[in-house]
Amino acid sequence: MTSPVPNATESDLTDAPLVLVVEDYPDAREMYVEYLKFSGFRVAEARNGVEALDRAFELHPDVILMDLALPRMDGWEATRRLKTDVRTQAIPVVALTGHALAGHAEGARQAGCDVFVTKPCLPGLLVDEIRRLMRRTAEASRPA
Repeated sequence: MTSPVPNATESDLTDAPLVLVVEDYPDAREMYVEYLKFSGFRVAEARNGVEALDRAFELHPDVILMDLALPRMDGWEATRRLKTDVRTQAIPVVALTGHALAGHAEGARQAGCDVFVTKPCLPGLLVDEIRRLMRRTAEASRPA
């Protein structure tokens, strides 16, 4: 795992990647938010799929960490809408869910999720997955 930014100041983080954490369970959201900040990311939060759409359109994050079981609008539908909107379709989405049933990973991919991670997931492993996804996205967007 890449080490966090030691003693990072606010100005050091202005160029840090922005991760939108979409999670309805406050304790889980807080844990991921704090660990992502500790790991050198800027973080925005949403508690449901409707807020996720609003925040994604407003902030255009580098990555979206999307719980799939959400109130108001679930993560499946929020991801489908993000991936069909030209403003947000290129933003990578990490599906984060406690449902590890057969077919869920494929369903998440069909909804537009780029990566599927099952909870509980150690925060360090999640950060590694986000960094891998960001590298893969950056490599894919480079001109040939």
